[in-house]
Amino acid sequence: MSIAARSFASERCPHWLNDLNRRIVSCSICPRLVAYREKVAREKRRAYKDWDYWGKPVPGFGDPNARVLVLGLAPGAHGSNRTGRPFTGDASGNFMYPVLHETGFANQPNATDRDDGLKLKDLYITAAVRCAPPDNQPLPEELSNCANYLDDEMNGLKNLKVIVALGRIGFEAYLNHLKRHAMLTNKSAYIFSHAARYQMPDGRTLLASYHPSNQNTQTGKLTRPMFVNVFKEAARLAAT
Repeated sequence: MSIAARSFASERCPHWLNDLNRRIVSCSICPRLVAYREKVAREKRRAYKDWDYWGKPVPGFGDPNARVLVLGLAPGAHGSNRTGRPFTGDASGNFMYPVLHETGFANQPNATDRDDGLKLKDLYITAAVRCAPPDNQPLPEELSNCANYLDDEMNGLKNLKVIVALGRIGFEAYLNHLKRHAMLTNKSAYIFSHAARYQMPDGRTLLASYHPSNQNTQTGKLTRPMFVNVFKEAARLAAT
């Protein structure tokens, strides 16, 4: 079935995903991340002083029947940590969601808050780390603490065919998922570069992209046509 023939995901989630998301939102395993996300939520950014910040771990978002998974780094301090939804309310999301709309994965190009009407079809968005880390740099033990959430998502999203890894940390998170499940013993054959494509031992295809951070998009390291091409390829592979 083509992406165009699939309807947008409703707000209803399967029980396993609701249970997982409750576990994620209530997580307090990493003291550094808990302290940082709550500090940001208290102090806020001047532009968002009237917002009631989310200030908790951010669960995944999208179509539970998706064939494409987007795997990012972590919530932004004043983006997802404020809004409670991946890539919502920050520059990275402002760059990404119009591309998802153009390539048929989103019903609208804008993402401002959890009640903005945005729905995804055939695509689910998650992250290697669920809490905003200082300087966007999670520690190895924090990545490890979050790994079981990714494993549970990957196990529950039964229709996945394509993994789009945004940035090196997302790329490594997927390789490490395969290692934990004894499907990969050596990562050396998988080199991160933009638009790299690998057929993986679990039968899925791994696509790599530069992360749509301000650092990459404002410098031209990642352009809109480059990003569009990645998601066009993801759509093509999902439909085969």
